[in-house]
Amino acid sequence: MITIEKVRREYATDVAIGPVDLVIPEGGITALIGPNGAGKSTLLTMVGRLMGMDAGSIAIAGLDVASAKSADLAKVVSILRQENHFVTRLTVRQLVGFGRFPHSKGRLTRADEDVISRSIDFLDLGMLEHRYLDELSGGQRQRAYVAMVLAQDTDVVLLDEPLNNLDMKHAVTMMAQLRRAADELGRTIVIVLHDINFAGHYADRICAMKDGQVVEFGTPAEIMTDEVLTRVFETPVQVIDGPHGPLAVYY
Repeated sequence: MITIEKVRREYATDVAIGPVDLVIPEGGITALIGPNGAGKSTLLTMVGRLMGMDAGSIAIAGLDVASAKSADLAKVVSILRQENHFVTRLTVRQLVGFGRFPHSKGRLTRADEDVISRSIDFLDLGMLEHRYLDELSGGQRQRAYVAMVLAQDTDVVLLDEPLNNLDMKHAVTMMAQLRRAADELGRTIVIVLHDINFAGHYADRICAMKDGQVVEFGTPAEIMTDEVLTRVFETPVQVIDGPHGPLAVYY
């Protein structure tokens, strides 16, 4: 469980995130949605302790994010940011192996290698594991980064727009794989998404943000309504019944 209490981050006198109070239950997928500048990525980054807070507290599985030892926190939560720029030439397997650092400290064991192989197979990267990252498409590299995060083998996984660089086919595949990770591996996944329909179809809970605040939090059925989405995105939205559930249509 992730507990966020009165968290605030100030950038200027008129630009701030929070105060945010939110409890994300254990298990499943929680999607963070909202317009650009709503604070989604900032909140996720603070939860992952890649950005400090000006006020408030965050706890993950009972660990205080601000004060916990890095080694302890890295075994509980992993995070993938939007910006992934590895200058060193790495193969897919070498990249995924970095996910084992909190456990191996750079000395990979047979058990570590097994976890790496499972993560590669889980993201269907077996045919690419010895290819270099700069030889891959943007979508293939994105899958490799997600495999690295899964290899860290944490209960909580934070993903900031992992569908970047993916076409529709591979975005659907990625979301299906993350759904499997939540269901089959028991991971708690918190994901920033721009596509509300992916959130509505794959997430268990949706957290809608606007102007640095959490304005709605609930099930897809509760969030995927004309009134809520129109208010959050400040543009007319109609939710229709699709073949696999509600679909948001912008007009």
